[in-house]
Amino acid sequence: MSPRANWSYPNAVKFGLGRISELAALCADAGITRPLLVTDKALAALPITAAALDNLEAAGLGRAIFSDVDPNPNDGNMRAGIEAYRAGNHDGVICFGGGSALDLGKMIALMHDQSVSVWDLEDIGDWWTRADASRIAPIIAVPTTAGTGSEVGRAGVLTNSETHVKKIIFHPKLLPTVTICDPELTVGMPKFITAGTGMDAFAHCLEAYSSNYYHPMSQGIALEGLRLVNENLQRAYENPNDLDARAEMMSAAAMGAVAFQKGLGAIHALSHPVGAIYGTHHGTTNAVVMPMVLDFNRPAIEAKIARAADYLGIKGGFDGFRDRVMELRSILAIPNTLSEMGVEEGRLDELTEMALQDPTAGGNPVEMTRENTRALYQACM
Repeated sequence: MSPRANWSYPNAVKFGLGRISELAALCADAGITRPLLVTDKALAALPITAAALDNLEAAGLGRAIFSDVDPNPNDGNMRAGIEAYRAGNHDGVICFGGGSALDLGKMIALMHDQSVSVWDLEDIGDWWTRADASRIAPIIAVPTTAGTGSEVGRAGVLTNSETHVKKIIFHPKLLPTVTICDPELTVGMPKFITAGTGMDAFAHCLEAYSSNYYHPMSQGIALEGLRLVNENLQRAYENPNDLDARAEMMSAAAMGAVAFQKGLGAIHALSHPVGAIYGTHHGTTNAVVMPMVLDFNRPAIEAKIARAADYLGIKGGFDGFRDRVMELRSILAIPNTLSEMGVEEGRLDELTEMALQDPTAGGNPVEMTRENTRALYQACM
């Protein structure tokens, strides 16, 4: 039987089948009377979105929706969303969808009434204190994929439309007031999205587990998240209606986002620039570079990965773990190289510079330099 529970960590989470029916009541609890539901273009036309809007409308909360969200959301999307938010005189945001919708919805809630630029709130030091916290709208998060974990995070990723650089925007009040995790909402995902988002959750757990930063709580969460993905992603991919597997993947996605408080690393440092320039799916890009980053980090993480392999029931230590990653990539039809995703050799120097500037690079267990990062990109080609 698929699990059902109410959690209070890291925020209020309503987990279980059918819990989307509580959306209007949770808006009332959060003091939201005129919500703007933010989703992506594809989801906007689907029955699960219509059902959520029906729930809101029946409770007298309207059915306002904004869906001009790119796969890698940018400041142009944000400005359009803010315009819609202001025009509708809204007082809260429902982030409904995958990572793109969740992140952009957070940015709308954050920036609809600020006097500073969103780029002044990048996740650097105490930059978040530049925002007026009293002007951040309440957020309700409803993930429809199982990967990003943004539904339990205090940040969002936004691409600068001029520089094509992804920035992590942080504020403690970006942690949603309440999150609905309803595994039934993930059943209709296309198989390639199930694969990519699932490998994103795996990457979050893997990089958090491998990071040298000290955070034992996140370390433990990351390890269990790896186990859940290892045991359930293939099941969800091969049988989309396996609600038990869907539930475990939804849990793993949230766990990955909690765990990466401990840090991320080269997987994300390489993936972010590729996604920003080429518009590739983030989780799929993570999966493409994952084996090469494992090789790159092996001198620093071999013993740690061997312990993880033991916990996951994978034989062969580091090599067995890497083999399992390769097996998953094959089962999930993940491209083998960045070249297959359209990345061009002539842009590797540019990508290298962007990777070194990415904030996730600092968490990698092996120091990333211009020379070894360029070579790592080359290995991924």
